[in-house]
Amino acid sequence: MVSIENPFPRLRKVHRHNVETFTSAPLSELSGSLGDLGTLLPLMTALVITRSISLPATLLFTGAANILTGVAFGIPLPVQPMKAIAAVAIARKFTLEENAAAGIVVASLVGVLSITGLINYVNKLTPTPVVKGIQVGAGLSLCISAGTKMLVPLSWTGPWWGDNLLWAIAAVILLLLTFPYPRLPYTLIIFAVGIILSILSPASNTSTPAIIDIPVLHPSGKDFWKATTTASLGQLPLTLLNSVIAAAALASDLLPSPPYPAAPTVTELGISVAAINLVACWFGGMPTCHGSGGLAGQYRFGARSGASIVLLGALKFVLGIIAFFQPGPIVSVLSGIPSSLLGVLILAAGLELAKVGESVNTDARDLRVLDVNNSWDGKRLKELGETERKERFMVMLVTVATLLAFKNDAVGFVAGLVWHLGFKAAGRVGEWQDRRDGRPFWRSVRHRHEESTGLLAHEEHDRVA
Repeated sequence: MVSIENPFPRLRKVHRHNVETFTSAPLSELSGSLGDLGTLLPLMTALVITRSISLPATLLFTGAANILTGVAFGIPLPVQPMKAIAAVAIARKFTLEENAAAGIVVASLVGVLSITGLINYVNKLTPTPVVKGIQVGAGLSLCISAGTKMLVPLSWTGPWWGDNLLWAIAAVILLLLTFPYPRLPYTLIIFAVGIILSILSPASNTSTPAIIDIPVLHPSGKDFWKATTTASLGQLPLTLLNSVIAAAALASDLLPSPPYPAAPTVTELGISVAAINLVACWFGGMPTCHGSGGLAGQYRFGARSGASIVLLGALKFVLGIIAFFQPGPIVSVLSGIPSSLLGVLILAAGLELAKVGESVNTDARDLRVLDVNNSWDGKRLKELGETERKERFMVMLVTVATLLAFKNDAVGFVAGLVWHLGFKAAGRVGEWQDRRDGRPFWRSVRHRHEESTGLLAHEEHDRVA
């Protein structure tokens, strides 16, 4: 079971970190807070148009979740749509009740796994190269999605003068300027330009259907069955692997403590996902989760504390109140932001997430040598032989390739785990053969280690000479 600690000392540290970070770099925090909009806006708008969610409820509850997340964790942890549920809901035009049922089922299962501690057990058993593979695969999936769905359909002049490849190139050039000038508020500029272009768009006056109230839903057994068999089962592994396990690992890698607050554990993230949805979904809110892609995007564009997420949550909350009375203009403006700009945002976030794979053999979590206090000094690392390096890279590569091939995190996870276990089994077989041939176990281990580092070859050369 999960042990409960006194939260107040941690909350005081988080509050101090949020305030100090925002006062020292307000534009970076503001810019970073918008780093995940490329994922949020298209899916939320599509769900509103299909009348699968309530816009006011979604903005109010996700805004509140952003604020509480920023206050509790002190890092730019996103609150983003459950993508598998959103995709099925849009394709099948889910009703409010069906969409809510899908989110409630996933949240309930994640909550049970978190409270019982099983999710922490799964996290410990998951090899780091597999986690890295899921992160890299998710990042590359974002890049592919940005290209195929947003950038490829564009031409040099269309679909209209405010949304074409020329705008995408301009956005990329501006993105390159963030390398020498990292404090440039990139997403603030892109978002402001996108809003202006959306208002000027020929489709800006098009009326968009939306649910303006905040209903109290009562999904039926039929709704739960349909949601579970079509959407929830596909979303559950995605939430566990990418939104909980991979997000916790990425937070630890990008924002190590100190100077940042301690990264949230998988149990804390699981409970957070469960709590958000078990409240919001009953009122027509969009099923949401945390995600490594959103965290990478917000970090890429400057966010370093929970202050960025608190600001985003406050903006959502205000828009939610406005949407309760006038939802049409908000939906129209958000849906009209050019795909050229959103596509570049998603592409940059995907690259930021995918590049964490480079650390699989350098400073990954399982390579850090901890002291007696179970903390890492930022320097001491376990040394790997050449064979082990190749095996770890291969496990990560298999995870990425399978995830992309089948477009399924769970399949990628299983494939990577099987590859990892296959290498372990091969090592055991080698040890058994060495013992059968009369070579001591310690000698067989030393033999394989020296073989991987090239020392054995040198010994053989010396003996022959």
